[in-house]
This record gives sequence, structure tokens and C-alpha cells, in this order.
Amino acid sequence: MRKFLLWIATGLIGLSAAAQGEKDQTLLWKISGNGLAKPSYLFGTIHMICGDDIQLSDSLRSAIRRSDDVYLELDMDNMFELMGAMTKMKMNGDTTLADLLTPAEYAKVKAFFSKGAGLLPFNMLETFKPLLAASTLMQNAINCDNAIAMEQLVMKEAKYHDKSIKGLETMAFQMSIFDSIPYTLQAKQLLEYVESDAKGTKNKEFETMVNAYRSQDLKKLEAITLSDEAGMKQFTDILLYNRNARWAAKLQRIMGEGSVVIAVGAGHLPGDRGLITLLRKMGYTLRGVQNNMVKKESKEL
Repeated sequence: MRKFLLWIATGLIGLSAAAQGEKDQTLLWKISGNGLAKPSYLFGTIHMICGDDIQLSDSLRSAIRRSDDVYLELDMDNMFELMGAMTKMKMNGDTTLADLLTPAEYAKVKAFFSKGAGLLPFNMLETFKPLLAASTLMQNAINCDNAIAMEQLVMKEAKYHDKSIKGLETMAFQMSIFDSIPYTLQAKQLLEYVESDAKGTKNKEFETMVNAYRSQDLKKLEAITLSDEAGMKQFTDILLYNRNARWAAKLQRIMGEGSVVIAVGAGHLPGDRGLITLLRKMGYTLRGVQNNMVKKESKEL
């Protein structure tokens, strides 16, 4: 399997090429200074992992409990918005996978989905932007029956403490981003995923990425997606850096209004143009926080 599915798992598209440059090996960062009355917290998520492997740390639970609001990439609690965005998942111009692949390639992908590989029927998925169709296969890359997204755990904790859940951007905007990548390139990546499944290599790559996430090693996660095997490097500004910059500007206002927990794909945190560096350049102090996601912590913030 090429790296594109790993990009989706740790962010919308992955990690920057610049080194992390931090001794702290953690996914949780305290944001203070620059006039903030109360600290906020930045947390790196992964969009699919085995439920038995992970939990929210006591540090993150405490941060959520003390926060005013919780921000995800999307407001995943807004079903009206999520349902309305379904039409934007389709390719423009009535394009289908059959238009992008050879007859033999199309037959291979169709057979793969028809055996129950996806969460949606193939006659619907074949009109989706191919990288979005690929994202529905993510759960199949995990060898467990209780796959979850870290965002689910964050949302559950936020709701338990009656915190508002908000989004940094809309689903419609995220869907529009995939129109910036040629559909033909996306279709080829989907085909490579199907072929890697036949070779039995997809689970190994995903497991390597999950282990790096569990060890909270942003630099290692970064290294996994450094290569340009998927041919996506030319779209890094559109898919990653520009979004990081917009989020940082938006967070300046949000954090000035109260304490928030920001939970976004781990791929958005490291690098010279990652959120950690961008917020520091804006004058904030970011400090790594102990974030034991495996066994319960006793340390309170």
C-alpha cells in the first residue's frame, strides 16, 4: 500500500517534511503566554485505532474538564452538516472510477469492494473522489473488531462534562480540498491499495504507523510519510500547510476568548510549518505534557 491512507489516518493528508526538533515525546501540548488568561491544550489524534490499545490520558481528561470548549477539525456532532456534505463527496462532472482506470483495473477495484471491503456499496463509492472512497477502507486495515477514532473518545469525554464541541473547518471545505488533486492520481492510489491488500502488505504498514502513534513519537510518524511514493508532495501546501496557517490564525482568536482543547490529526503538529511551531512564532509558549494513553496516570494538571 502506498502512503496515502496513512496520510488520511494521521491528518487529512499527513505530516510535514521538517523534523520535529523536540525532546518531548508526546501528543499533548500546553499552550500559554501571549496574553492568555487560561492555558489551552493541543492534542494529536489518529482517525482509526484499536479500542483496546488506547485511552484518553488523565492529563487530557483533566484538560477537557477544565476547558470551555473542545475543537476538532470538524464539528462531528453536527449531523445536519455531515449529511449535507455527502453530495460534495462526489467527483465533479459525473465522473466515475470507470472513467479513470483501465477496464482491467476497474474490474479489480470493483471486485475488491463487492466482496464487502467498504462501508458503503460500490455503486455509490465509484462516484466518490477516490481518496475519500479509500478512507472507507481504513477500518479494514486494523486487525481488531473494535476500531475507533481518537476523536470519538475526545467527543465522549467532552459530552460527559457538557462541553461544546466545535470545528475548525467545515466538512464541505474538506471535501472540496480533494478536487485539488487530479482524480486520475487518486484513482491510481486506490488501485494500489487494492493491490497491496492482495499482497498482504497493507496491514503491516498501518501497524507500523499505529505503533509510532502509540509511542507518541511525532518525528517517527513524520518519517513514515516522508517519501513521495504517493506522488502527493506537490499538494502539500494546499492540503496541509495552508490549513495549518488558517487554523493558527483562528486559534489566536479562539484561545483569547477562553480555554480550549484542540484535537486535530497528529500530522498537523510537527515541522517548521506545523501548529506547534506556528503558535510559538505567534508568541505562545508550547510545552509537552505527560500523556500516558496506556495505563492510568495519577498526576493531575
